[in-house]
Amino acid sequence: MSKHGPVRLIDAGTIPYLQSQTIYHAIAYAMTPETPDTAILVSPDTPYVCVGFHQEVEREVDLDYCQAHNIPVTRREVGGGAVLLDDNQIFTQWVFQPDHVPLKVVDRFAWHAAPIMATYKDFGVEASFRPINDIHVHGKKIGGMGAALIGNAEVVVSSLMLDFDTHTMAKVLKVPNEKFRDKVFQGLENYMTTLKKELGHVPDRTEVKQRYIRHMEETLQRPVEEGSLTPHEQTVLTELTERFSQKDWLFKKGGLVRDAVKIHGGVWIGETALKAPGGLIRITLRIRENTIDDLVISGDFTFYPQDQLAAFEQYLKGTSMDPAALKQAIEAFYAANAVQTPGIETEHWLEVFGQLREAVAKHS
Repeated sequence: MSKHGPVRLIDAGTIPYLQSQTIYHAIAYAMTPETPDTAILVSPDTPYVCVGFHQEVEREVDLDYCQAHNIPVTRREVGGGAVLLDDNQIFTQWVFQPDHVPLKVVDRFAWHAAPIMATYKDFGVEASFRPINDIHVHGKKIGGMGAALIGNAEVVVSSLMLDFDTHTMAKVLKVPNEKFRDKVFQGLENYMTTLKKELGHVPDRTEVKQRYIRHMEETLQRPVEEGSLTPHEQTVLTELTERFSQKDWLFKKGGLVRDAVKIHGGVWIGETALKAPGGLIRITLRIRENTIDDLVISGDFTFYPQDQLAAFEQYLKGTSMDPAALKQAIEAFYAANAVQTPGIETEHWLEVFGQLREAVAKHS
């Protein structure tokens, strides 16, 4: 498929919430060299919470609140954080052939943001790209982006933010207490914006889409032509919708232990977290005789390709907790697997492992 040919547009409208996630996964998994690059515009028919690929849902989402208020929760194969999604957002999902996207993930974010920002500017909202993966309006966030390698396709996703329910967003997040929740709500109110907040009203949905499509053509320098799912893509969509509805998909990470706990002589289990520029890193680690015996890494960062995070965990097992040994192992894995973690460098991994090393020393 030529990188200069038409881009297939699937304007899916408003569809069942789970399919608003599985539709782009399905196109990605079904992609062959003949599949056209595809852009999807879609909204869910009901509010739901979606957690990032590397997150632990029990740590991030107040599942009791969601159950009590009939708010479904699912997981995507794209990194980033837990977010409340509803029909006030028009998701922009690009599923492209691997050699049709910028090589660096951070460049893909800027690339995908361009027609979104141009659309906002058409309505008098001066949006700008803020690395690593955010769109801002005068210092307030109006959107973020995620990227992943899914199947044989490169995927980049974001949204056009018509409005946003900050009250419910603050309620669905897992927080230590209600005072903290109030701070979350105030933060969302003060540092997040939408077209409705900026304009005082929600602009016509059809016009927003039309302007976005025009700017997408300008950004890609390619025609955008409406299309539909193939029968094979429909089959994969059905299969993935079933898979994404299963509990073992949602709860794919295990429970964690905090701080550092001594199991017996020479064996410790601990947990720590670090807020790096690229997102939150959380590590649970079992240390045996100063070597990594087992570990779980989670968080709201982008780890590309996303399925390499499990391989990274496995690779680090048996590595000494000595900073020099860790540095060598981390850099070797990145080089061998062409890993990209925008905003997370070797120094951040060393810092978070160092926190666990210090916790063990404190309790020894």
